[in-house]
Amino acid sequence: MRNPATPPVVPYGADQTIYLIVDHCGTGSAVPVEREIERTDFDKVLADFMAGQFHDPIRVVAFNTLEHWSKDISIDVAREIQSRCDSDSCGLPPYLAGFLEIHLGLPHQLTRGGPERN
Repeated sequence: MRNPATPPVVPYGADQTIYLIVDHCGTGSAVPVEREIERTDFDKVLADFMAGQFHDPIRVVAFNTLEHWSKDISIDVAREIQSRCDSDSCGLPPYLAGFLEIHLGLPHQLTRGGPERN
């Protein structure tokens, strides 16, 4: 029986897609540390990627508990980032090079000319 003071695991109004970003935060030790960050809006996920809000993003997973599904959408995010950089005629930010290389197979040299991360 659940304690009434404990909030439910699935929040009220849970009929929404949640995006979980796994960010690699290496500590210099042999075992890397991973940080998970939740977002509820796909455009916010993309904006945060472009703004350099993640140290070393590894994966993006979307899930909806009400509809009972989850999906790794890392490739979709990588494609959308590349598409936005191409349509805006801006270079791919260097801090996203590894993410796109992992998920799209793009070499690092395609990232020249992008803005620097703060």
